[in-house]
Amino acid sequence: MPKRYRKTLNLARRGGSPTVREGFTRRCHALPYGRATAPHALIVLCLLLTAHCFLLTARAQPGAPQPNSPLYGAAPAIGQVSNGLPKALKNVGIDQRLNEQIPLDAVFKDEQGHDVRLGQFFHGKPVVLSLVYYQCPMLCNQVLNGMMGAFRQVSFNIGDQFEVITVSFDPRETPDLAAAKKSTYIKAYNRPGAEASWHFLTGDEGNIKRLTEAVGFRYLWDEQTKQFAHASGIMVLTPEGKLARYFYGIDYPPRDLRLGLVEASQNKIGSPVDALLLYCYHYDPATGKYGAIVMNIVRLAGGLSVVLIVGLLLVLRKRVVAPVW
Repeated sequence: MPKRYRKTLNLARRGGSPTVREGFTRRCHALPYGRATAPHALIVLCLLLTAHCFLLTARAQPGAPQPNSPLYGAAPAIGQVSNGLPKALKNVGIDQRLNEQIPLDAVFKDEQGHDVRLGQFFHGKPVVLSLVYYQCPMLCNQVLNGMMGAFRQVSFNIGDQFEVITVSFDPRETPDLAAAKKSTYIKAYNRPGAEASWHFLTGDEGNIKRLTEAVGFRYLWDEQTKQFAHASGIMVLTPEGKLARYFYGIDYPPRDLRLGLVEASQNKIGSPVDALLLYCYHYDPATGKYGAIVMNIVRLAGGLSVVLIVGLLLVLRKRVVAPVW
């Protein structure tokens, strides 16, 4: 109780009438205590948590089905309406091969022209794989730029938590082209250790075909434009060389990439927060993205609400005690 009210009450006790003393006592008992703000804070926290969970649940509700790009996923079923793709793109796309093994014995050349096996880059860490060609006039650079943007926003470092392999699917390209492309992106990434762990490879037609078929990457040479027609996307592989996740397009959300790396590593990297996010989000192969699991979010929110309510009741039980005079 504040000193000024305690002093006034003592004066009323010594010289005031019973009515005055009773009035002062009633007023003092009604005064708010400074420590009573803790229950209020818990109430506000409960309300905010409930509102947040309702928002997550509402956003996670399935809406109208969205058309998938014809460049990704399985081939169209017989009798399906034409997707309107140009003739050059009808045999182009990415077919998911989740949990399939890539050929770790396939031999390529690194930026210095040395023969290397893919298996040399798999040693206890997940691997991000991209298939491009270094003289591509546009799309491949967009893929590499999207990777760079995601890598720079993820707290994981290339070389510490994961490796990166970029392979050219054009057998005519040389290690010199790979070295020039690597120099550009290593400088842009600007973190220590990346030069030894982001590998830019070239290879012959046989080994390129083994790798692209293993990951479901379909492309072709367009004689009219003198360019390769191909889809865009990246893959996350386990430390054993199995395909774990596909991310489509040229923009890769940092959260999805981080969760994909954590899952591919079998939770050997990451934090408890990542484990909590993986409880609430799951990978959807149809979209190549992580989406919210409504029921898990509701269960988690319910458990937290119960804990907060019990804590609130315990605090109120301790605080709401009449002062002893």
